[in-house]
Amino acid sequence: MKKFYIFKVGETFEATKAELGDFDTWVQRCAKETEMVSVDVLRGEALPAIEKVAGVIITGSHAMVTDELPWSLAVEAWVREAAEQNVGILGICYGHQLLAKALGGRSDYNPKGKEIGTVRVISTPKAKSDPLFAHAPESFDANVTHMQSALSLPKGATVLGYNAHDAHQIVRFTTRIWGVQFHPEYDETIMKYYIREQANELEQMGFASEVLIADVKETAYANTLIGRFVGLLSDD
Repeated sequence: MKKFYIFKVGETFEATKAELGDFDTWVQRCAKETEMVSVDVLRGEALPAIEKVAGVIITGSHAMVTDELPWSLAVEAWVREAAEQNVGILGICYGHQLLAKALGGRSDYNPKGKEIGTVRVISTPKAKSDPLFAHAPESFDANVTHMQSALSLPKGATVLGYNAHDAHQIVRFTTRIWGVQFHPEYDETIMKYYIREQANELEQMGFASEVLIADVKETAYANTLIGRFVGLLSDD
């Protein structure tokens, strides 16, 4: 029987982990009753055979795609083979940037700098005909924290959402592969923890961390995305 997998390509801050759990915990919570197998890529756990996969979610990471770490390149190679076999994949933040790079685009530091907090994402008209994003509002709140972005897209990719900071907030790379620059697994509490964990760095960049925390909002639609992805592939 095919299974759903989480490729855990990063881990959160130790203090956050102690209080709230880690990336795979948050993704599994959003998947609700669908059990997912977590693969700890950072610790060398083997990637699954493609024929055993119902779908994959690739998490965020504190690493940078441009570092081209061995485990990251291994996931890229796996993605390329999975794309040829029409496996469903959802990439989140780092996972989104990795998909773009693996499939022929370019990911690197965003010229506009860091984006963090709750931001507004605007859906493109093409989202309305997309099987995963057909129910997306014209605009919605989402939580972000990133320095790098998918700066150019592979041939055939379609932009489904954007904002002033990032032209590629939502991308459909193939008929069954999507990436989002935002974090659908972050709720208000997680986002606030992330801002506090980076407070010193943010102040040096010119952000006011307390203002960012005060501006954190509920991200009701964004938090449904993982469940929608799993449900869509389960119905195939």
